[in-house]
Amino acid sequence: MNRKSCRFSQFGFSLLEVLIALVITAIGLMGFAVMMLNTLQNNRLAMERGIATFYAYEIIDCMRANKVGLSNGNYTINFGASPSGSSVASSDLTLWKSELAKLLPSGDGQISFSGSTVTVQIQWDGASQPWTTESTL
Repeated sequence: MNRKSCRFSQFGFSLLEVLIALVITAIGLMGFAVMMLNTLQNNRLAMERGIATFYAYEIIDCMRANKVGLSNGNYTINFGASPSGSSVASSDLTLWKSELAKLLPSGDGQISFSGSTVTVQIQWDGASQPWTTESTL
């Protein structure tokens, strides 16, 4: 009799172990899923920063190729502004802004000058602050 009572007191204990193991596994899988989502978000942001950097240097190269437009100040533009005129600089800026808007969510850019230093800022949804590149021309 003593052996039977010992057997019945252990009844259901392995079920409890299985439930605890399932809870621990579920928590681990949820942590893994959160980590994967963070990785995907960081990869997307890195891709957007790469695009912004590429187009910042692209417009700087256009300025270096068009010294006349650069010396006339035709490359200065603000966020939300549209280029006007039919110059090469205006064409460069129109293409640049349209590519930013197409490749970055709500992408826009501005260019300012301080002496021989040009500052290119690009902003888009998802970036905590505008992406800034400075170069000396």
